[in-house]
Amino acid sequence: MRRTYWAAGTAVLLALVFAVAATVAAASGSSGSGPAREQRTPAPYSPDAGFARDMAVHHQQAVEMSFIVRDRTQDEAVRSLAYDIANTQANQRGMLLGWLDLWGLPKVLADEPPMSWMSAHGGSGEGGGHGGGHGGHDMGGVAAKPGALMPGMATKEELAALGAAQGRDAEVLYLQLMTDHHKGGVAMARGCAAQCRTPAERALAQGMVDAQQSELTLMADMLRQRGAAPRG
Repeated sequence: MRRTYWAAGTAVLLALVFAVAATVAAASGSSGSGPAREQRTPAPYSPDAGFARDMAVHHQQAVEMSFIVRDRTQDEAVRSLAYDIANTQANQRGMLLGWLDLWGLPKVLADEPPMSWMSAHGGSGEGGGHGGGHGGHDMGGVAAKPGALMPGMATKEELAALGAAQGRDAEVLYLQLMTDHHKGGVAMARGCAAQCRTPAERALAQGMVDAQQSELTLMADMLRQRGAAPRG
């Protein structure tokens, strides 16, 4: 357990290092003027911009769930994991929204369905159009459940259940919900790693994949210790 938790913590730290380096690189890449800058700035409906918008929303729910469970249990392992996830994903969310500001792009597009960037561009990373659905990239069997905005995200009813739970029940539900959440996040991050054109953003996406896969292993172990298992 300690070895697995150390590995997850190391992956989280590496993801934060990626995030800091990514912000510096993005800031450097956005300097200057003329054609070179225009070439580096993603289009509004590009995978780079779509991933930044969608993952910022996805991360926000992970932060919310982590704060909920913090007040529903005294278990130090779960509280420590929740703190790490909240801290890491809040920082990464700031990076993603910061890129949108640097690129001069909106944080919300009313006519852009969630995940449309994964199907509308065929992996080219370019384009100014948009489409619906998220079938253009392999989501690893992860799909948005009814009532959830994106793959892996919890519904309002599930968030309410987490807020009403206590002790072991809260720990198990949090670990199950966060396992689903990470699976969706990993599939999204892999999509950006394959399609995004901004090197710093691809590096951050790959860091998310590595960290969240490590945490998936950790959470499976934690569920087993509580006589439970991931859902589905």
